[in-house]
Amino acid sequence: MQRVAKAGGDLALRRHSEAIAFLVMACLLVLAPAFAYPVFLMKALCFALFACAFNLLIGYVGLLSFGHALFFGWASYICAHAAKVWGFPPELAILSGAATAAGLGAIVGALAIRRQGIYFAMITLALAQMMYFFAVQAPFTHGEDGIQAVPRGKLFGIIDLADQTNMYITVLVIFLGCFLLIYRIINSPFGEVLKAIRENEPRAISLGYRSERYKLVAFVLSATFAGVAGATKALVFQLASLTDVDWPMSGEVILMTLVGGLGTLFGPVAGAFFMVALENYLTTIGQWVFVVQGVIFVVCVLLFRRGIIGELAQVLRVKL
Repeated sequence: MQRVAKAGGDLALRRHSEAIAFLVMACLLVLAPAFAYPVFLMKALCFALFACAFNLLIGYVGLLSFGHALFFGWASYICAHAAKVWGFPPELAILSGAATAAGLGAIVGALAIRRQGIYFAMITLALAQMMYFFAVQAPFTHGEDGIQAVPRGKLFGIIDLADQTNMYITVLVIFLGCFLLIYRIINSPFGEVLKAIRENEPRAISLGYRSERYKLVAFVLSATFAGVAGATKALVFQLASLTDVDWPMSGEVILMTLVGGLGTLFGPVAGAFFMVALENYLTTIGQWVFVVQGVIFVVCVLLFRRGIIGELAQVLRVKL
């Protein structure tokens, strides 16, 4: 009885700390444009959502994908094409990108989850590279030029996204909404099964759970959120390019997640903001920025294995 009461108290404490952390994060993001360039913040929010989507897969299911740029980049292309060529309003353009990412996630996931470990990672990387070379050749992507001058349009036919403030608020709402959805998924019965599969898949199977179905659904959800991030980024920068679909983008989101804190709720957000700020303020050193990123990665792996938020949570004795 005491164990049950203690577990209930720990859960209540964790939920309370998470709610406070979310409110603090939301307040900081609302006030941030007064102190930082809105375009920088919007880029960081897009990558934060991308990292959260990736963390849903690796942090809570234990599946390492080397090909998540596939969903991020192709959602960007479809959103940009839908907005510029088909004349879709921004909300439908983003949904088109997200739906494309979900479809690609279902195909890639169905093939990849048949294997585990490094084989799973290599399958995702191979399929992502296949789609990268298709993007190079496809006429509508315009190759190395990408899709440029993408119109932001008017949200719901009312809100003009050409205004930076309106665009920032839209990106912030999308990020917070998706963040709360991911939180709900993680803390639902479905999320508990995912954690059980991560910890001990044979045991989860012995309890009657069909692990492949759960992993496939988690993969599709992760791909969909990554697609929302990519589509939103295309509207923010009014550009969809090969950079977003190439393999270094997959490596970058892995680095963001590890630096922030793998398997933590707020870790990917902190990691994304840290890495985007690093790139932004170290642009003057050119290609050496990749050397700095490599050093940070090595330091985190060797000394701060829990990441920024993981180490902070350990010091504060709370779960974030």
